[in-house]
Amino acid sequence: MEIRHLEHFTEVAKQLSFTKAAASLHVSQPSISKSIKQIEDELGVPLFYRSKQLELTDAGEAVLVNAKKVLLAFDSMTAELSDLTAIKKGQIKIGIPPIIGAAFFSSLISRFKEAYPSVTILLTEVGSKRIKQGVEDGSLDVGMVCNLPLQKEKFETLPVIKDPLMLIVPSDHRFTGMDNLTIADLDKEPFIMYRDDFTLYDRIIEAFEKRGCYPNIVCQSSQKDFMIEMVEAKLGIALLPDKIALSIQNPSITALRIVDSEVNLELGLIWKKDKYLSFAVREFIKLARC
Repeated sequence: MEIRHLEHFTEVAKQLSFTKAAASLHVSQPSISKSIKQIEDELGVPLFYRSKQLELTDAGEAVLVNAKKVLLAFDSMTAELSDLTAIKKGQIKIGIPPIIGAAFFSSLISRFKEAYPSVTILLTEVGSKRIKQGVEDGSLDVGMVCNLPLQKEKFETLPVIKDPLMLIVPSDHRFTGMDNLTIADLDKEPFIMYRDDFTLYDRIIEAFEKRGCYPNIVCQSSQKDFMIEMVEAKLGIALLPDKIALSIQNPSITALRIVDSEVNLELGLIWKKDKYLSFAVREFIKLARC
């Protein structure tokens, strides 16, 4: 049994499709089928029920658990050997939520690139929920997420920033000038909201529901610039981290504090527990601690 056989098997188990697995791995479908057959012949058990919908057998489920462990160990070994032969080179795959933008992240990237110019940084902009999935499945090395995960058995975590949310409204809005706004005051107000794959979406909805109210969501976005433009166009109001809200240089928009809001943009770095970290990733985490 070869490592590539296990890679083919885990991808088929993930996609539940030989065709999709072949496309994902950029290999031919016959190669995938051959790998699966070789594993089944060697172990003497079928790994999949081949009906209309491909499905793992009980044996397949057991093999999948162990195959993931073997592949993780192999990846850790090759990464460690790579470190020994290519110190201060390599790449880091980092996930960041689009709402973060330059306000929170550019300084850290700039300092790292200055120290390690030969390291390539690959940024992926997706919501925090998908970043956690990427770190867990290995497609991302580290992720900057909004609100650190509670699954301490899966991730190592490093708190980086805690930034309260502020309300932005058109400057002629009835809220302008009010210094005692509460979340209850925002009940049924038209809201430009984060996409629901953002952790901040969940936190905001929880804060509203806790007070027996709900925002009237008229638009959802992952892009802070778009959210600001929608507020400027008087299509709704929005909650943004205060570092972003206070940096808006637009006389048509006013930033206001919510006196009873416990919702913050809590930025933290996560990486997978018990996974070997390359030199580049270790140095990035070390710099984030400073």
